[in-house]
Formats: sequence, C-alpha cells, structure tokens
Amino acid sequence: MHAAVIVFPGSNCDRDMKVAFENAGAKVSMVWHKDTEMPGGVDVIGVPGGFSFGDYLRCGAIAANSPICQSVKAHADKGGYVLGICNGFQVLTETGLLPGVLLRNSGLKYVCKALDLKVETSNSAYTSGYNAGTTITIPIAHHDGNYYADDDTLARLNDEDRVAFRYVENPNGSQQDIAGILSDNRRVLGMMPHPERMAEETHGNTEGATLFSSLVGSLETA
Repeated sequence: MHAAVIVFPGSNCDRDMKVAFENAGAKVSMVWHKDTEMPGGVDVIGVPGGFSFGDYLRCGAIAANSPICQSVKAHADKGGYVLGICNGFQVLTETGLLPGVLLRNSGLKYVCKALDLKVETSNSAYTSGYNAGTTITIPIAHHDGNYYADDDTLARLNDEDRVAFRYVENPNGSQQDIAGILSDNRRVLGMMPHPERMAEETHGNTEGATLFSSLVGSLETA
C-alpha cells in the first residue's frame, strides 16, 4: 500500500504522519506542494497538520490553492482515499472535498492537550478497527478547530452516518461536538485531533495507530 504525504511551508506533522503510515506497513512518498502530480500507484494521500503558509487569509486557504491540491482533488474524485488531520482537515474543507468550515476556537485561545473522543462509526476504512461507541484518547493542537456547517449539512452528516468522531468534552465550540467527518463515499476523512501523535508506546498509548492500521489493512485487502 502506497501513501503520499503532502508537505507545505509550515507543515509540522508531515514526518509524524509518514512514520504512522510506515509503522502500519505502508510505503510512503513525501510530496512537495509545488509538485503537480502524485507518484505512481498512490492509494491514499495524507494532508498533515501544521500551519501551512502561516495560516494567512484563512487556515488552509492558501494551501488549498497549491499546485498539488489539484492532484489531491483528482485523486479523491476518482474514488481515492484522502486523510486530512488538523490543518489537513482545514485544507480539505477549503478544497470542497469535505463540507463545512473550521472557525476560530470559541474560547479564542490555542488548545493543546489530550482528550477523549467517541468513535461514532466503524463503517469506514479509517475506523473499522474501532467499535462504534468506544472512547479513545487522542491529542488536539489547534487555534481554529471549531467545526461549523449549516443545518442541512449537519442533518445529512448525521443521517448518512458520516460523523466519524465527536468530542466527549467539546474544547473549541464545534457544532454537535464534531471532531471528524467523512465524505459521502466515506473515502475522505478530515479530523482535528492528531492520531499520529498517539501511535507509539512512547506517546503514552497507541489508540491513534489503529486508524492507520485499519486504513492500510482495508486497502491491502481490497
């Protein structure tokens, strides 16, 4: 299984994502944002956390217009898998691959801590290794993680079982405690918490590693 991890100016979790994919058994290519094409045979694209382009304009807005993001969109449009974490989630909403927007945290402060998430669905390649309803501990680190969408979009996300994770205690004001969502074909996942930072024994627990092993296992089986 071949994963590509995008690197923007200001990315700071690209290596963490690479290691998490490799530990799950994937081959990983690092792709610079000015590239226009993905390496051959890529199965999943990872859009990492950080502060792409210094979070100017809106978080993820400039990155979403980088040359490589046309290839990210084309990959998703063909049914490919895309994982966006933190700033990557913001980029995916800016490209239109996921609905909604990430606003400034309601407390107007940067929040960095480990917290509990409820796994809302096991019906995706990313979450199949968890039982729905399970609580896992994953860290967050963001200033603009307040998920907002209109009422129709929220209803659709709930009706179609596309909310992947919810916060047990909402740290940022996100509507309906949403921490991560899936695309309509369930192959694009955006989430604000960082599973790649809770993926090795030295991190304190490995509950985040399950997301990567679930994805790699699902794609290798397919």
